[in-house]
Amino acid sequence: MARFVIEGGKPLEGEIDINGAKNAVLPILAGTVLAEGQSVISRVPNLRDVRVMKEVLTLLGSKVEDKPGKMIIDTKDVDSCEIPQELMQKMRASVFLMGPLVARFGQVEISQPGGCSIGSRPIDLHLKGLEALGVEFTEDENSLKGKADELKGAEIHLDFPSVGATENIMMAATKAKGLTKIYNAAREPEIVDLQNFLNKLGANIKGAGTDVIKIKGVEKLHAIDYRVIPDRIEAGTFLIGAAITGGQVIAKDLIPVHIESILAKLSETGVKVETIDDKVRVTGVEDWQGVQLKTLPYPGFPTDMQPQFMTFLSIAEGRSVITETIFDNRLQHAKELNKMGANIEVNNSSAIVNGVAKLSGTRVEASDLRAGAALILAGLSAEGKTKVDNIYHIDRGYENIEDKLTKLGANIIRVK
Repeated sequence: MARFVIEGGKPLEGEIDINGAKNAVLPILAGTVLAEGQSVISRVPNLRDVRVMKEVLTLLGSKVEDKPGKMIIDTKDVDSCEIPQELMQKMRASVFLMGPLVARFGQVEISQPGGCSIGSRPIDLHLKGLEALGVEFTEDENSLKGKADELKGAEIHLDFPSVGATENIMMAATKAKGLTKIYNAAREPEIVDLQNFLNKLGANIKGAGTDVIKIKGVEKLHAIDYRVIPDRIEAGTFLIGAAITGGQVIAKDLIPVHIESILAKLSETGVKVETIDDKVRVTGVEDWQGVQLKTLPYPGFPTDMQPQFMTFLSIAEGRSVITETIFDNRLQHAKELNKMGANIEVNNSSAIVNGVAKLSGTRVEASDLRAGAALILAGLSAEGKTKVDNIYHIDRGYENIEDKLTKLGANIIRVK
């Protein structure tokens, strides 16, 4: 197992290019199955989850070629609708293939998905939406099988604006007969990116970015070239890195409107934030103030930035209150931050963060992807040496994070 060893106290300074969005690229890679032929997806980050998706696509019969920042996928010979259990357990996003497979072949077989242990994330809404389109599911001890003689458009009301369910239903509905309407749809930028990708394939989708999405089914889709949007969570993580170390970082080639909620909270603490076209500059200050923070579906504050912001608030002046409304077990990093000298009290889905003067380096464990990023930020700001274990979680969402941080002046190494 590898770990990160961080010597804290060095401000991050410089410019950084933002990779393609992990949460956009995974459903888009899955969506290539909808169209026979060769698609070229660019701005593809080199992440553990992306590599697992490549494995899944290959096992289904796709020919996949990796190039720097690009993936060439030929789905002409896809002949399997079964996603192996070991790959489902490696990556929850394998579930995104349900919609494309039932749309193209009328069937799919999966086991329960894996991923980060950040609370209950059932796929009930995915199944409910696909059943409304005509998919019949049967379940045994080992697998879940879906079959549809014909997909038909339907009106689907989601109980919660689930990103994954919205995306799966969108992809399945591209080939359903008639009109599908998704009410209470997720509004995240990654949903808009998927709509743009699917429409370029030849789909007929309108409304992404609002809470009602309309999909008019088409008979045939064609392979295309497509460039993924920048990763708003990666951008937010590095910008908080500048703020927590008292440095200055410019994140380039991003879409600033996608991180408005993050930038607004940073400004509220007293940190200096500037937006220039497709760049955002964050300049740290000597002291910053605690704030109230509540995670919400987009355009609210993203749950994927809550752990990193908790780290930042742990050394703010005064008291902060964080309320997590998306996942029911996403405050595990508080215990690790407390090992470093933070003063955080967790009560169910809320955390009271009493700011301390400093954090001190020690050995901590990443419980999930974003918690791992939060612990890296803690190590960068702490006195002394911090060792972060279980960094395979971090590799799921950040490409070569230690190299990027080193270029910004951090002292961080990966030790096997």
